[in-house]
Amino acid sequence: MTSEIVALRGQLLENELLAKYTSWRVGGKAERMYIPADKVDLQQFIAQLEGDEPVFWLGLGSNLLIRDGGLRGTVVNIRNKLKKMTLQGEQLYVESGVPCAHVARFCAEYALVGAEFLAGIPGTMGGALAMNAGAFGGETWDLVDSVELLSVGGKTEHCQAQKFSVGYRSVEGLQGRCFLSATLTLRQDKSQAGQQKIKKLLAQRSATQPVNLPSCGSVFRNPENDYAARLIEASGLKGYMIGGAVVSKKHANFIVNMGDAKAADIEQLIDYVQSEVAKQQGVDLQAEVRIIGEALA
Repeated sequence: MTSEIVALRGQLLENELLAKYTSWRVGGKAERMYIPADKVDLQQFIAQLEGDEPVFWLGLGSNLLIRDGGLRGTVVNIRNKLKKMTLQGEQLYVESGVPCAHVARFCAEYALVGAEFLAGIPGTMGGALAMNAGAFGGETWDLVDSVELLSVGGKTEHCQAQKFSVGYRSVEGLQGRCFLSATLTLRQDKSQAGQQKIKKLLAQRSATQPVNLPSCGSVFRNPENDYAARLIEASGLKGYMIGGAVVSKKHANFIVNMGDAKAADIEQLIDYVQSEVAKQQGVDLQAEVRIIGEALA
């Protein structure tokens, strides 16, 4: 591990509480957190790290459960950083720190359609690229033309979308690299259809999801030809609570923090839901949320 890590133009924090940065509002401390000034600063910072240094990428902190014991190594926090977007014709260059909802609104403003579903994804483009995030029937990689990757040593690489094996909530081919940016291909439509569709999708989201309580988004992947929410509700688990964590009564595939949940409560509830659905419905639900870090003893 690197003996000395220094900040460049960004900000280096030690023992930083991660609950402040996750959408569930839970999580222990990061040994180190780096908040880069921009993409070049990030490359230079990563170049300092040795190959065995654990590095975790954090955007809006959704689709992520960080255990109460926190994380060893370095957390790179790109929230409100790496936020450049430029448009050339029907192609949009977008850096990984841009919230997906901002991409949706930007495209609608410039009469581009195809990205409206991104308004329903509560994370950044970096996270959406890493897991092929989707909402309302659309998926991130349906739009991707090419990506820019950052690897150990701060080296960058441009790759066409075809180099990756992409499936439902999965992307293979990263090999330890992370996304710096992507170029998306969209379609022109002067009818304001994009803005109208976003309004409709956001109204649908507000009506069907617990948007006013801390959650991570959807917790479980939908099984083939079925829905995780239907299976959880059919198992009588809506409203089931462990500690401060509860299966949402509004949408069964959401677990919300009622205000005093610990990461351990949420993880225990995830395990319980999986076991009950398997017992009652005969289906093994797979978690969509990424669970990382160390549990408290």
